[in-house]
Amino acid sequence: MTVNGTDDVLLVHGGTPLEGEIRVRGAKNLVPKAMVAALLGSEPSRLRNVPDIRDVRVVRGLLQLHGVTVRPGEEPGELVMDPSHVESANVADIDAHAGSSRIPILFCGPLLHRLGHAFIPGLGGCDIGGRPIDFHFEVLRQFGARIEKREDGQYLEAPQRLRGTKIRLPYPSVGATEQVLLTAVLAEGVTELSNAAVEPEIEDLICVLQKMGAIIAMDTDRTIRVTGVDRLSGYNHAALPDRLEAASWASAALATEGNIYVRGAQQRSMMTFLNTYRKVGGAFEIDDEGIRFWHPGGQLKSIALETDVHPGFQTDWQQPLVVALTQATGLSIIHETVYESRLGFTSALNQMGAHIQLYRECLGGSDCRFGQRNFLHSAVVSGPTKLQGADLVIPDLRGGFSYLIAALAAQGTSRVHGIDLINRGYENFMEKLVELGAKVELPGKALG
Repeated sequence: MTVNGTDDVLLVHGGTPLEGEIRVRGAKNLVPKAMVAALLGSEPSRLRNVPDIRDVRVVRGLLQLHGVTVRPGEEPGELVMDPSHVESANVADIDAHAGSSRIPILFCGPLLHRLGHAFIPGLGGCDIGGRPIDFHFEVLRQFGARIEKREDGQYLEAPQRLRGTKIRLPYPSVGATEQVLLTAVLAEGVTELSNAAVEPEIEDLICVLQKMGAIIAMDTDRTIRVTGVDRLSGYNHAALPDRLEAASWASAALATEGNIYVRGAQQRSMMTFLNTYRKVGGAFEIDDEGIRFWHPGGQLKSIALETDVHPGFQTDWQQPLVVALTQATGLSIIHETVYESRLGFTSALNQMGAHIQLYRECLGGSDCRFGQRNFLHSAVVSGPTKLQGADLVIPDLRGGFSYLIAALAAQGTSRVHGIDLINRGYENFMEKLVELGAKVELPGKALG
């Protein structure tokens, strides 16, 4: 394998603090969706600050299958997408390109507007809890789409122009909010979405759509109103930086007693994380170009933490930070309210020497929708504990990066299996590890 390649095992020799500078580019949770939005335009779109991650490559391939011309722009990390000749794609090709990604579900609205029909294969994604796609299809039915379940996936058609509708989400789901936005902008009439997700990446997608000519209003009560228009143009947009990747590197600095400058990290979208980081005992310094994160010495402090939708503590921040909390003094309480199975990754940390106990009850905070449903969604972390190298199999994207952090903080050597999954959301993470002084190697080839 090359550093960016497909070998699935990484040897990590732990015990060395991570020190140096890395850069984060556009958010994984925005860039692929902004690329899908280009399908809605009648003119080319230009997206900047695009990371080289697998989800971007998946969407690029799917766009090209549907006749969109995608080429690099003039500057690094820039894509130009021309949707002038959108066409139907071969079912087998869609399935092959989609792989385990869930992003194809977001092609439905734009393709129904452009072609009058769409096909969506079976979908995958990280196994961190139920993320049912049935609600996406129900939303599309409310807009007027007809959906037929077939052996190889779902076939959708819109015999007439889609119509605006009133939708209330049972939970402020990011994916469902994106589905409504990408469908409502060209639908006839007004769409009102209640209990919508309001993450920074959602706001950035709204900015993209507004640049294209959409009319979208956000109220303070999680209500989004979209007035459909007849035509959208292209856009020129720089994606907001990836706050989730930035927090992952911040947690790595804390767990390894290191010092990492994350160029591109922005305070505004990370305020909740920064408050928690400081409570744990981590230090940070903000300037116009990024944020420096470091372990200032002394003991880390245990905390009570509850994940929530924005503006709460993001679920994607939780797993990397839990690794650092194994080094904090006392009992930390974690209550995961977004994904019911996200704490499953802690079993491997216990094998490395951590003391983490999972509970079905809602601990340390308010009751949540998982409290009476027999899910192990709360954790008590007792520390500090010394971690030892181990054989680790990556379960999902954030859990996988958390295993890397644990291996880097541990004494001895770990074999981390399934590292290619991390390429889904962390650009050039192998090079970044080497730049920060990590002692890692691919079997048969040293990297650092």
